[in-house]
Amino acid sequence: MIDSSLGERADPHMTLFSTLLPLIFWTFYGLLSQAIGTQRPSMSSLMARQRQRWVQNAVRRDTPIDGILTGNIMSAVSFFASTSVLLILAMFAVIGQLNDLLPTIRSLGWGSVYTDFDYQAHFVVMLVMTVMAFLSFTLSLRHFNHFCILLGAADHATDADPAEVRAMSDLNAQGARHFNSGIRAYYFSLANVGWFISSTVGIIMAVGTIGFIIYREYFSAARGAIATLPSNINVKD
Repeated sequence: MIDSSLGERADPHMTLFSTLLPLIFWTFYGLLSQAIGTQRPSMSSLMARQRQRWVQNAVRRDTPIDGILTGNIMSAVSFFASTSVLLILAMFAVIGQLNDLLPTIRSLGWGSVYTDFDYQAHFVVMLVMTVMAFLSFTLSLRHFNHFCILLGAADHATDADPAEVRAMSDLNAQGARHFNSGIRAYYFSLANVGWFISSTVGIIMAVGTIGFIIYREYFSAARGAIATLPSNINVKD
């Protein structure tokens, strides 16, 4: 319910669309990425080739450098996984105290106002995205953990089995893929913040976010620099 003195009720269809759009973009980004990737390899695809080069070199050297590098990567993933837990708890706290917080939250809006149900639905969607980010980061940790085990099991005194190299590089790439999925969930959750100002701002921020991600993956200077690196390995995205 809303107080009629606050203003006109926001369009419920536009409100729901704005709430769900970041979640829709996050869910179907993989399909969009595959469509673009048929014409232009993404930065993630190019980095997957470098991960194979890393593994091929790692199995030929008996030094702690590869374990240190992997540990640094896992520390970064662990940080985001832990942060996601805190955000999930914060979301539950907000949803539980929503009635008390609504007057403050409504002060952020411009023009049309939302109902209590609109706010509840929006926070639930944000909670879902945060949970999916947490699951993505934990899956990433699991894959990197398995990668560490295989790397430690490699016998540096003999040539590595190509199947062993392929399995290690695949696990490494899958860990990176889940990590990127979690980061994208964070990006689109930020886009959801624009909804509190207005549905239009929320939609603009969601479209801007996916545009930013596509630019970063396919047209950024970093992607261009990586594309110049040598690679004789054929890797599917």
